[in-house]
Amino acid sequence: MLRYLTAGETHGPRLTAIIEGMPSGIKTDINAINSELAKRQSGYGRGGRMQIEKDAVQITSGVRNSVTLGSPITLEIQNKDWANWEQIMGIEKSNGERRVNCPRPGHADLTGMLKYDHDDIRNVLERASARETAARVAVGALCKQLLSQFNITLLNHVVRIGSVDMSSDYTSPDFADAVEQSPLRCADKQAEQKAIEYIDAAKAAGESCGGVVEVVARGVPAGLGSYVHYDRKLDANIAFSVMSIQAIKGVEFGMGFDVAKNRGSAVHDEIYYANNAYTRKTNKHEQRRRHYSACGNEAYSNAVYTA
Repeated sequence: MLRYLTAGETHGPRLTAIIEGMPSGIKTDINAINSELAKRQSGYGRGGRMQIEKDAVQITSGVRNSVTLGSPITLEIQNKDWANWEQIMGIEKSNGERRVNCPRPGHADLTGMLKYDHDDIRNVLERASARETAARVAVGALCKQLLSQFNITLLNHVVRIGSVDMSSDYTSPDFADAVEQSPLRCADKQAEQKAIEYIDAAKAAGESCGGVVEVVARGVPAGLGSYVHYDRKLDANIAFSVMSIQAIKGVEFGMGFDVAKNRGSAVHDEIYYANNAYTRKTNKHEQRRRHYSACGNEAYSNAVYTA
């Protein structure tokens, strides 16, 4: 079983992730990890912090000669902004500046302050920050290199920003290139322009907006996960992982929430058996595929990337 742990504050010296359970003998490519980190920092509507940080990963354990050893792997990402916060965020010293006393709605400020008995909300927001997702992206990028050994690939793109829906066909041969060239990771150019205008209007009004991201996994073999135990169900584990990302408020598989609007015959795919194989003539469960919904103050970042 593969698991990971992240640590670090948004204005601390670095972010750290430890991965346990990675098999030995997996070839690693640091440039590929850094490429994924760069994607996280790109995209229209990004915050000012993205102009400061130029994320690059350091692997400090578990890899030798670009090959995993089977032991825990440690990933580190330096925070360049640390130089401006050392006097405030230092472990053994602090000048008491930039204290935060007013909790913000839509954040973990109030609940974190009450749970851990803090008198400075900065102790909460420094950890409950979208900056933490940089460590997750590094972990995910390394895991993608493991999945590639089994010809499993992942494709993600934006299908909605606010009230603007994007229409796209991920089976198109030029779809991936169109997404990579888009500042919103959207293959629908007309909708993309409307979404940019929507973002600009929200920012001008001092507002934030949400979005929906679609992730498609290709080459996944049948049988991953298990129905036998609740904590081994594949959908359940994916949903848990995605919902733990800051600002994510909903997860859908296939038709997702629309299942509740339809009768069973409109939802399920009848199973047939012929030529020693099980087949289906319809693909209703993938009608909407997988949608990850985000909303709130950090929606810009969650709407344009996935970990």
